[in-house]
Amino acid sequence: MPTEPSFDLSEYGIVAPQVYRNLSPARLYEEAVRFDNGVITSTGALSSRSGTKTGRSPKDKRVVDHPTSSPDIWWGDVNIPLSEHSFLVNRQRAVDFLNFRPRIYVVDGFAGWAPDHRLKVRVICARPYHALFMHNMLMRPTHEELNDFGKPDYVIFNAGEFPANRFTQQMTSKTCVELSFELREMVILGTEYAGEMKKGVFTVMNYLMPKTGVLSMHCAANEGDTGDVSLFFGLSGTGKTTLSADPHRKLIGDDEHCWSSEGVFNIEGGCYAKCINLSAEKEPEIFNAIRFGAILENVLLDETSRRVNYTSASITENTRVSYPIEYIPRAKVPCIGGHPKNVIMLTCDAFGVLPPVSKLSLSQAMYYFISGYTAKVAGTEMGVTEPQATFSACFGAAFLVWHPTKYAHMLAELMQQHGAQAWLVNTGWAGGAHGTGNRISLKHTRAIIDAIHSGELSQSKTVEDPIFGLQVPAHCANVPDDLLLPWKSWANAAAYERVASSLAERFHKNFAQYANASSDSIAQAGPRKK
Repeated sequence: MPTEPSFDLSEYGIVAPQVYRNLSPARLYEEAVRFDNGVITSTGALSSRSGTKTGRSPKDKRVVDHPTSSPDIWWGDVNIPLSEHSFLVNRQRAVDFLNFRPRIYVVDGFAGWAPDHRLKVRVICARPYHALFMHNMLMRPTHEELNDFGKPDYVIFNAGEFPANRFTQQMTSKTCVELSFELREMVILGTEYAGEMKKGVFTVMNYLMPKTGVLSMHCAANEGDTGDVSLFFGLSGTGKTTLSADPHRKLIGDDEHCWSSEGVFNIEGGCYAKCINLSAEKEPEIFNAIRFGAILENVLLDETSRRVNYTSASITENTRVSYPIEYIPRAKVPCIGGHPKNVIMLTCDAFGVLPPVSKLSLSQAMYYFISGYTAKVAGTEMGVTEPQATFSACFGAAFLVWHPTKYAHMLAELMQQHGAQAWLVNTGWAGGAHGTGNRISLKHTRAIIDAIHSGELSQSKTVEDPIFGLQVPAHCANVPDDLLLPWKSWANAAAYERVASSLAERFHKNFAQYANASSDSIAQAGPRKK
């Protein structure tokens, strides 16, 4: 066979023997099986492993501290500063590694479905698994768009199989995920977890979009048959992907969106769903999307049948699948919608004291958005094996670049301008804390979401939560009334009050860091102080 022409990457200092650009899924399957220990499952998906790291490594995220962008950046535990010199050292380390690979894969694609806000992204990697992942997660160019792609806006150098040098200044481990807004480049060393690329693109959008007056959001979005759009905010494990993949509504996207003056648009071309305990009965849309072209990450397979054991956490709790968004039967393509009617904030309350659903005032919406309370679900990040209560600003602090209040104020303005109603929905525990209570059933949560969309809950009589001051609907079709009111679902009323008051204090302590940048009405919209 004639040798396939190699794509030229010499402008980046990469002169590897063979460089493949935008291979088809079928070709990437072949490459993965031959060279990357890939396995084809019984449903036709490709299964691969991410090595030692099976979740994100947020403590190893770095952003170049440069005079041009530094004043815009929320420096601290989320955005840890890195010198440009150290960035270039790590970049060269990645380039050197890639140059020693016999095969390099390039994926050119777009981030953002709205043409006026689209970003051209180039991914350079050594694993076909990573190439297929980004083929799914970016918007896939047409043949004509690929020919006219030109110079990318951002480039990702994924050399995750090769460690960072811990003796490089400002390195604290062999893992580094670093970003330079000035060079418009991202470098990955020491982790093969594919999600780092996806979230790196999201971080870039979180920086660029607000500069143009567009709000970037860590949320899912779907649309009803009448054109009504709902947003679903929440961290991994709170139900964004599951609840947005509604058989009665069109899916705009499951994780990352922007809200502009024209409406909302998806940033991504695919979905990245958790697989632990996945079943056809509970989540048929996601289950049936796991077919040819999808890539499963860190799942356990039967050696003979190649069937996936979705209940197994022997490799990690954070088993995942990536697939193109059109694999969801009611996906809306192009992934663009109008202005949202409902803004749903999902939280997984490990203490079991927040109501399953609450109707929020605008001030309360801002308070709970800035707070971003939930529980880290086991396996989402390295070292997390049990649910842990946490506060993550804007339900995605790990991906923010600007100060959280900038995103919150933009959200408030858009909600007020377009008349959106906010809701707080607890997908966590009821009747007691984790270990004593029960996880709220998906059936009941779906009934709550249906009632929001039908307009039933907006008309429902509400009861005020005595500690959190939330307006709680007294009735919701297909949901037990006692479940809606946490202080009634606990067997021990005194225990409920003690735990709820303790959580309220946690809210107060967390919000103190944002109080000076928030209005009095927002600061006073949280739990009541005793």
